Amino acid sequence: MTKTPDRAAAATTHAAEVFAVFLKLGLTSFGGPIAHLGYFRTEFVDRRRWLDDAAYADLVALCQFLPGPASSQVGFALGLMRAGWMGALAAFIGFTLPSALMLLAFAQIVPLLSGPLAMGAIDGLKIGAVAIVAHAVLGMSRNLCPDPIRASIAVGAVALLALFPGLWGMLGAIILGAAAGAFVIKHDVDPPGSASLHLPVTASQGLAALGGFACLVALLPFVADLAPLLAMIDGFVRAGALVFGGGHVVLPLLEAETVAQGWITTDQFLAGYGATQAVPGPLFTFASYLGAVQAPSPNGVAGALIATFAIFAPGFLILIAALPYWQRLRGLPSAQALMRGTNAAVVGILGAALYDPVFTVAIGGMGDLVLALACFVMLSAWRLPPWAVVMIAALSGACISVIATPI
Repeated sequence: MTKTPDRAAAATTHAAEVFAVFLKLGLTSFGGPIAHLGYFRTEFVDRRRWLDDAAYADLVALCQFLPGPASSQVGFALGLMRAGWMGALAAFIGFTLPSALMLLAFAQIVPLLSGPLAMGAIDGLKIGAVAIVAHAVLGMSRNLCPDPIRASIAVGAVALLALFPGLWGMLGAIILGAAAGAFVIKHDVDPPGSASLHLPVTASQGLAALGGFACLVALLPFVADLAPLLAMIDGFVRAGALVFGGGHVVLPLLEAETVAQGWITTDQFLAGYGATQAVPGPLFTFASYLGAVQAPSPNGVAGALIATFAIFAPGFLILIAALPYWQRLRGLPSAQALMRGTNAAVVGILGAALYDPVFTVAIGGMGDLVLALACFVMLSAWRLPPWAVVMIAALSGACISVIATPI
């Protein structure tokens, strides 16, 4: 009589498989969230055939509809589909660990850097960030603001932030963008994929995740003043919960939660953002760097670990909450119109961040502007990957600094 395979052992084997493939992707997936989704399709639809194109398109649509890091949410859901909850955790750790460790190492090295060569390289990283963010704003505006109404929503968001800079201005822009979308944008529906997604999440688990998300977002602000640790978790959770439209949008949110609070300097912030563009994996691991270099305790390794989990947690919880109801939610025209308005406002928020703090801090003269424009042309015209442009910017900054330093 044949013995039934042990389910726990089978689940562990599948989870190990998920971890291995996502670790490879975490080491090789350069180019940001949209590029990550392309890598995932090649790996899981074409090569491994874990799901078909229609199901994958449906999953991507869900994760782009929700707040949070879209590519990491897709990876989390693929791991969940393949190996249950152990697989979801394995996918997250495998995809996130490489870039988190690289940025943690960079955080440890930065305080040791001195002299014109090192400082010039850091200035180059900040200048490269100008080109990266400008390129992201241009690409997002084409995709998310293709008509006069949504372009006007984006400009309105910039105007609101000019009057009310900081986190509350961003929240107001998102809320007003959603309202404008619901009432002004045409209520049509993108057709769903032909295949339904089948993930092992029950309605009760979805409600529990929604409750967890609500507790993190609504209750943490009331206890944040009790301890520096709670204030830190609150800031990174809020940033992770408000990201719509792409990973680059986390930049102004994190700036409001760290630089504006006096936890790190603007120079540290922009240098870390530049370094984040040079590593593979999710852009959200920028939080690993910020948690490590921030002034208040916990910082270092503990700060990096806490910040990383805090910024990812809201996106995963809201994904789990939505999975049991996704097919019904996709069919609501008003829901899609609301999200179109939200995404248009997000373009405006990122555009405002391009000016302040990115441009105002990084560009100190015509030489800096020339290097930023050259980096932008490398991205947009020469189609160089962001990591390569960042490396060129850092090397150029170092060379310019050495040349300009008197002997």
